[in-house]
Amino acid sequence: MSICGSVTQVAYWQLYNDDISSPFRETNYQPEVYISVLTNYEFFGMTGRSINLGIVHQSNGRAELLSRSWNRITMDFIFERDNFALAFRPWIRIEESSDSDDNPDITDYMGNYELRGLYDLNGNLFSVMARNIFDSKHRYNAELQWSFPINKRLRGLVQWYNGYGENLIDYNHKNNRVGFGILMTDWL
Repeated sequence: MSICGSVTQVAYWQLYNDDISSPFRETNYQPEVYISVLTNYEFFGMTGRSINLGIVHQSNGRAELLSRSWNRITMDFIFERDNFALAFRPWIRIEESSDSDDNPDITDYMGNYELRGLYDLNGNLFSVMARNIFDSKHRYNAELQWSFPINKRLRGLVQWYNGYGENLIDYNHKNNRVGFGILMTDWL
């Protein structure tokens, strides 16, 4: 068992619309702390590799009307088989008082879980993500992604996103987006 932490920052740069992007449309920050337990059990032909229990905060760091944030207790179940990995992450939102909650309906759009699959084909990583897929009002979130090596520390990224909850400022608006980017990896 180990105690771990991470910080993720995602910035949405909108090249074509400088009226609402100077130059970033939205930046989301997600620090988390979790306890990780390595496992080795069989589950539907896959090997369960770890179970993580954690606390996640996500916010956009903005003030007043544009402020969005929420806190969750999460649990990750990570499975592997050959070049394929599958992660299931359910969560429970930590409720806030009604006078300080800037997005009380966020779980209606972000759901209560995330399912992610990843396939490694000679260093090319293909992934699919789904959230809220059984919502009766069709407020799903889906993402297809391909990342590929550029050099030892950088990877290229091509991504398609469709649905709600892509970022915090637009969590309750349906988006359909194609994106290109660079992933910085292996810094440590």
